[in-house]
Amino acid sequence: MSDTYTPPEVWTWEAESGGKFASINRPIAGATHDKTLPVGKHPFQLYSLATPNGVKVTVMFEELLAAGHDAEYDAWRIDIGEGDQFGSGFVEINPNSKIPALMDRSGDTPLRVFESGSILMHLAEKFGAFLPASGPGRTEVLNWLFWQMGSAPYLGGGFGHFYAYAPEKWQYPIDRFAMETKRQLDVLDRQLAERPYIAGNDYSIADMAIWPWYGQLVLGRLYSAATFLDVTSYTHVMTWAKKINAREAVQRGRKVNRSFGEPHMQLHERHNASDFDTKTQDKIAPST
Repeated sequence: MSDTYTPPEVWTWEAESGGKFASINRPIAGATHDKTLPVGKHPFQLYSLATPNGVKVTVMFEELLAAGHDAEYDAWRIDIGEGDQFGSGFVEINPNSKIPALMDRSGDTPLRVFESGSILMHLAEKFGAFLPASGPGRTEVLNWLFWQMGSAPYLGGGFGHFYAYAPEKWQYPIDRFAMETKRQLDVLDRQLAERPYIAGNDYSIADMAIWPWYGQLVLGRLYSAATFLDVTSYTHVMTWAKKINAREAVQRGRKVNRSFGEPHMQLHERHNASDFDTKTQDKIAPST
C-alpha cells in the first residue's frame, strides 16, 4: 500500500483499477447475459480453459482414457476474457463463475460439478482410479489435494498477480507472496525427497492438482518467474515436475481448451481422441 492511499470508510468498485484482468473480475455474482452452453455427444461435458485449474481436469480425463476407462468427454472452451463465464448457462453450472465446470450426464439425472478439486474427486470415485477407496492412503491423497486448493491462491492470485499482472510493481506484495510461494515449494520439496509422488508411491489426483501450478512454475511456464524464485534449488520438485511432464496423457491434457502459446499446443475444443492429430491450431488451415 502506497503512502498516498488511505482506505475509504466504505469501499466502492472502480473497474478501471483492476489491471490486465479488470474485465473478468467484479464484486458481484450472477449472470450478465443469456447464453446457452453447447452439449456434445459424450457423457461428460467440460466447460473450461487451459489455465492451471483447467489443466487439472483435462489431464485427469486423458489419464482415465489412457488407463482404459470409458471417460470420453467433450471439452468446450470458455473465453474468460470475453466474459463467457458470466453467461447464464455457465452460471447455472457454477454460480461462482470460475472454470472449470463439468456436467456429468452419465446417469439418469445430469449432475453439475464445479471447483477443480471437486471434479477430480468426483471422477476418481466414479471410475475408482487415482484415489484409494479407503484407508490412510486415501486420506493422504486428500490431504494434498486440499493443500493445493488452499495454497494456490497465494501463488496465482497473490504472487502471480503482483509479480506479472498488476498495473504497477510494488515491493511489499511481491515480497510477501514470493516468500509464501517459496515456502510452499519447500513444503513440496521436503515431501518429494521421501517419495516419488506427492502422496506416496502412486500417482494420484494430488499430483494432477499440484503439477499444473507448481510443476509448471518450476518448469518455467508460469509468470516468467523461474529465475526470480530460484526454482532449480528445489531439486526434488524439479525431478517430479519433469516426470509428470513426460506422461503422454499430461501432454495431451495441456493442449485442451488452450488458446495461447505455440499453435501445436492449442486444441481449442476436444470432442474425440483424434482431435489431437487433426485439430490443433497448427493443423487447421487459416481462413481466407
